[in-house]
Amino acid sequence: MNNQANVVAAQHKFVTKGEFELIRLVKSGDKQAYNLLYQQYIGQVYGLCYRLTGEKMLAEDAAQEVFIQLWRKIGNFKGDSKFSTWLHTVTSNITISYLRKQKGWLQKMFNLEDSVAMNEIAEESTAKVDLESYVVKLPERARIVFVLHAIEGYRHEEIANMTNMAVGTSKAQFHRAKQLLKEWMGYE
Repeated sequence: MNNQANVVAAQHKFVTKGEFELIRLVKSGDKQAYNLLYQQYIGQVYGLCYRLTGEKMLAEDAAQEVFIQLWRKIGNFKGDSKFSTWLHTVTSNITISYLRKQKGWLQKMFNLEDSVAMNEIAEESTAKVDLESYVVKLPERARIVFVLHAIEGYRHEEIANMTNMAVGTSKAQFHRAKQLLKEWMGYE
């Protein structure tokens, strides 16, 4: 029996022909193809960067860093998953690393009680709640954990690994984020 007849190449299962060709061109150094890839994914990358950083300027800088690293590391994409899934993971990791490098990272991480968000007053309940505007007000660690777990679907073990925190700390920060969001949205 020929088992190879049943084997499907991963790139054909996860990546469309056009996307596969675009990635192949980018890997070969084609700058026009890279620009097309950039145009196709900048919105998705910026959105995740913004949710993780909570600030437009930091998100813009982090998104820039993602695409700089993408140009350098596109060869690491093997086609074993969807390109968007791989890019999502790369974006999360680069954004978290970028945040660590920023001035005051440790101060933001450990002086959470001084956060402006801690002084927010619960708003009157309205028919339309803009969750994202509340998420960006969360203290740094709580926001990162909330975005990665609740919005992006990472497990606490993965978050702990990405952020160099204990699994219990990740769970505690997620709980804290949920409590703050409930309070601010007037649900407590």
